[in-house]
Amino acid sequence: MGTAQGERAAAAQLPEGDIVALLLEQHARIRELFTEVRNSQGETRKAAFDGLRALLAVHEAAEELVVRPAAKKTAGDEEADARNHEEAEAAKVLKQLEGMDVSSPDFERLVAEFEQAVSEHADHEEAEEFPALVAQCSLEQRRGMGQRLSRVEHLAPTHPHPGAAGKPAMLALTGPFAAMMDKARDAMRS
Repeated sequence: MGTAQGERAAAAQLPEGDIVALLLEQHARIRELFTEVRNSQGETRKAAFDGLRALLAVHEAAEELVVRPAAKKTAGDEEADARNHEEAEAAKVLKQLEGMDVSSPDFERLVAEFEQAVSEHADHEEAEEFPALVAQCSLEQRRGMGQRLSRVEHLAPTHPHPGAAGKPAMLALTGPFAAMMDKARDAMRS
């Protein structure tokens, strides 16, 4: 199982703007947010979960649209399809968590199971997809993917949308509209 510290150390070894470095940094932040959710209560837990939910939704959408097409070529269709399937399942659980009371024992149980699944997913990416990208894509290609990742993140939904998760074509079509609606909802809740 990876750690936030290990992921940050690995990211520091890569050139600035490299997509793999950006994703490792995001994995580190996701692990830290899970720890915050686990170790907090009340409004602090809700705020940590909201941050985690938004980061996961944006991170997974960006991976599906930018990383998976390259991963199909470098790590193979089976690897990319397995990660997309995991992301689709994660979106369903995240949507379920989003509707729960963060103080309930059911939330604590489900978030613990979800943390384990997300950690295993990140570990697979770090062991299979990322090394293939580094080995088979030039630095220019990886920096270009890093730039696309940043652009996609600004257009990605901030809430889980299970119907589009794991389906890059559907996400590309619905993502900008869903993002606009999510951001409007977020603003109204603030």
